[in-house]
Order: sequence, then structure tokens, then C-alpha cells
Amino acid sequence: MKHLDILVPFGLPPAELARDLARQAKTPALAIMLSRHSKTFSLRNQDPFSRALPHEHWLSRQFGLPRTAAAEGAGEHDTSPAAAAALMRHHGLAPESGFWFVLHPAHIHVARDHLVLTDVAQLELEENESRRLFDSAHPLFEEIGRPLLYGDAATWFMRADDWAGLRTSSPDAASGRNIDIWMPQGPGELAWRKLQNEVQMQWFSENQGEAREMRGLKAINSLWLWGGADAADAAPAHPEWQQVFNLPGWSRALASSRALPADGIATVLAPPAQGGLLVLDSLIAPGLTDEWGYWLERLETLDREWLAPLLQALRSKKLDSLTLTLTGSDRLAQTTVTRAALRKFWVKPSLNRLAA
Repeated sequence: MKHLDILVPFGLPPAELARDLARQAKTPALAIMLSRHSKTFSLRNQDPFSRALPHEHWLSRQFGLPRTAAAEGAGEHDTSPAAAAALMRHHGLAPESGFWFVLHPAHIHVARDHLVLTDVAQLELEENESRRLFDSAHPLFEEIGRPLLYGDAATWFMRADDWAGLRTSSPDAASGRNIDIWMPQGPGELAWRKLQNEVQMQWFSENQGEAREMRGLKAINSLWLWGGADAADAAPAHPEWQQVFNLPGWSRALASSRALPADGIATVLAPPAQGGLLVLDSLIAPGLTDEWGYWLERLETLDREWLAPLLQALRSKKLDSLTLTLTGSDRLAQTTVTRAALRKFWVKPSLNRLAA
């Protein structure tokens, strides 16, 4: 393979912790990549109140997701990626018209003085549970002319043509935070909150969460809305990548993505592909939950099992170059490494750039 793009979501820890974590990390391959690069190391800060995480915006741009009316009116980062149309096709749903949103069954809990969204990926919602919740909520949507479609246990869709300008937040961006500032804003804001409250009261009155709580699981007590897109939006595409590996979460709808192969980089670099994208997503879960000791363990595993073999592939001419993109909750860093750059023996490997 000539070139490989590597995306590592949450590869950048919070700035206030980065220096201490960099001192503890035993990641020699990453230290080389961050130091011996062929192009200038770039670090870009993102608004900490952006309505999607940096890696979500990056994937959205790379695969050419369209800009919606909400993005045009308020800026790209002030609304979530327009993922609904792609996700609907991914689930075998293909409405010909309308403006659709993604809905996730969710758990919202009360903190000391605010409400917090739990990571929806950790809810372990089963198909039969989700179907019961969907069937219970469906009449409430039908009553106000909002078609509701079932994708899978964790993903539903709602049509609201007159809410195209509504600014929403991805669930990962809002996860673990005070939801007040991440709630939808704009056309339809009050109507959505009213519908959301009605669904919550319906489920509460039916004791929908009782069985889950008896099994030690969090009750599904709300819905999270985001990802508004026109059903007619063109399918995402990125012709420069012949192979794509391990797209995380909702982004699996953006391309035909293969799972991480058991034999590591051998399959990733196998011909005839000239270029590819590899997403190493093991840091997302501890990054979202602020478990930085766990994050450090996973970073060292990632370095040993993936980054070190990729450096060896550069040295052995199986790979001409690679671009490493690291993101955090509000930062994105990027560097390109070539075989020639690895010969800069006078440059001491360092993780200092994690704390830049």
C-alpha cells in the first residue's frame, strides 16, 4: 500500500492531564511518529461546545456528508453531522423524501443540579425491549404527524420536514455532560421537548424500565435526537480509499467497512489497495467516561499491536507513508510519516506533542 490514513479518536487526552499521561505512557512507536514526521505537525483546537466530537466532524468531512440548513445558518460545528440519510440506508430503509432525524433510546440521570446523558453505546438494549418501547411511543408520534421508523434496537428515525434548521448534538458529544447546552435548538425546539416529555411520561407510567433495573441495567427513560438530513442526500463516498477498516459507531453507515483483522496489518496492507483508512477506536470508551488509567493501558496496547508494526511496514517498504490523525474532546492533531523521515536519528522520540 502506498499510503494509509490512521484515525485515533481520543488519542489526545485533555490538555490538563496530557503532560502527566505522556510521562507515564510507554508508547515508543507513537513517540517516533509524533517526532520524526515529514510534514509540519499540526494541532487545531475546536470549540469545546461543538455539537459533535472532532473525529465525528473529521469523518463527516472525509466522506462528504452534506451541510444542512442548520449548518449553513450557524456553522459546521454548531450542529451534528447530517447522518440520518446514510444511517437509514445502512438499516435498509430508503424513504424517497422528507427531512429525517436519528433517535436513540437513552438514559438520562439526575446529577447534583442538572441532567446527564449516559453513553448510549453502553446501554445494552435488547431487540425485544426496544420493540416494546417503540410500540409504546409510536402512537404519540403519529398523533402529531411525525412518522417514526425502526432501524434497530438502538436506532430509530423520525421525519420532521419543518425542523430542517434544528441544531442538534451527537450523543457522544453530549455524553456525560449537562444536557442543557446540548439539547436541540432552533425550529421545532419546543415541539421536540414536548414530544420527548410525553414519551418519557408514557414509559414511566408503563414501568418500562422496571425489568431492566431488576437486572442491574439502566432504565431507558428518554430519547436523544440528532443527525438531521434530507432523505434525498447523496450516499457518502471517498474514492481515494480502496479499503476502510473499523469505522466506529454511526460512521459505519458511511462506507463498506471491514472489522479489524485478526492478523493485524498483514490484511490492512495487502495488495491491490493503494490507499486506505484505518480507525483505531479502543480509546473512545475510556475517553468518554474519563477513565484515564484505563485509557493509558489501551494506548500502550494500541502502540504495541498496531503502531509499532506500521512503523516496521514503513521501514520494510510495505508502506510508503502514513498520516496519523489524533483527536480529543476538543482538539485534533495530524502528522505524516515517511520512510525518509524515520531516518532522522538525531530527533529524539517524544510524546511532548500530546501536551502541546
